[in-house]
Amino acid sequence: MANRGHSEGITMSGGGLYSLATVGAKHVIDAATPLVVAAIGAMDAASIASRFTLSDMGTADAGTSLSMVASAIDAVRARVPEAAVTVVYSDQPRNDFNALIANVYGLGPFETYLDRHDNVFPLVSGTTFYKQIVPAATLDVGFSATAMHWMSTKVCNISNHVQAVGASGKELDEFRRQAHLDWRQILLNRARELKPGGKLVLINFGRDEQGRYLGNTGGINMFDTFNQIWINFLDQKRITRDEYENMTLPQYYNTVDEFSAPLVDTDDAVYRAGLRLDHIDTRIVKCPFAESFREHGDAARFAEEYIPTIRSWNESIFFNALAEARPFEERRDIIEDYYASYRDMVRESPEGHGMDYVHAYMVISKQTR
Repeated sequence: MANRGHSEGITMSGGGLYSLATVGAKHVIDAATPLVVAAIGAMDAASIASRFTLSDMGTADAGTSLSMVASAIDAVRARVPEAAVTVVYSDQPRNDFNALIANVYGLGPFETYLDRHDNVFPLVSGTTFYKQIVPAATLDVGFSATAMHWMSTKVCNISNHVQAVGASGKELDEFRRQAHLDWRQILLNRARELKPGGKLVLINFGRDEQGRYLGNTGGINMFDTFNQIWINFLDQKRITRDEYENMTLPQYYNTVDEFSAPLVDTDDAVYRAGLRLDHIDTRIVKCPFAESFREHGDAARFAEEYIPTIRSWNESIFFNALAEARPFEERRDIIEDYYASYRDMVRESPEGHGMDYVHAYMVISKQTR
């Protein structure tokens, strides 16, 4: 998920564990792959005759997108067999690029497209999507999945919750304002990078038309569960009030209207930069661990499989929220007890738990003139 991510101090699970723990994120990308293939099929063949550049932004360890990249290369080669293909993997500087390189070059647990394609050039960048990643007018297709909900900065702590879905009043207003600025900054940088006629396929966490969002699709609200466990730790004096408020996740889930606004408003700088919204829809990808539980019925197994996917994207934030004055081992014990508490809740009463993914699937074009 996440970096698929950005903000300072946030890291996904390293050592290649991210992709292994987040099979749901791969399912999201698999569902988006036809959009990537269609985008390539709609491009002017002359513009990719000599070279084609694809970027995967907020890539984490790249394992979840290997199949998508392979399909994109196939689509390019079907149109221009001799075209050189460059794949630019980017994430924040703290990302585990060693795991990324291992996965792309077939040294990890995944099959790589490099085994069946030549004239393909993977490149790695520590530049986040809040900045321009590749030179102007050189990008054919920009892709990102499950990453751009991470904000560029945490504008404030949320006093009564861990995520903006539970915020209200001025705190919610501050998150919304910053998220809208961030979204425009992301799009303006992509407008600079794209060739005329280039495409963006962006798959972002959001709120759908029924108000559903990640981990809140009708069962037990995942973010409320996060929050309740930390409140329990606060009541037990395991953590302080300041530490509890520092648990705030720097994330915001846009609605369809919020995603669309800068792309349809003729006065917006994004629109004036030439970006147009071709398509947007919302989709739910079911939590694979909850779906598996419905088949095997083993609550203990479900709990053991489910908790690592949660840890993979929020452990670094929660750990860093604990006071540095605490000894490292004490902080580590608190974190381990936190996830153990969640695991025990799932094991004892598994029904309703799960992390269904709710995304907006967007295709955006750069005008040719």
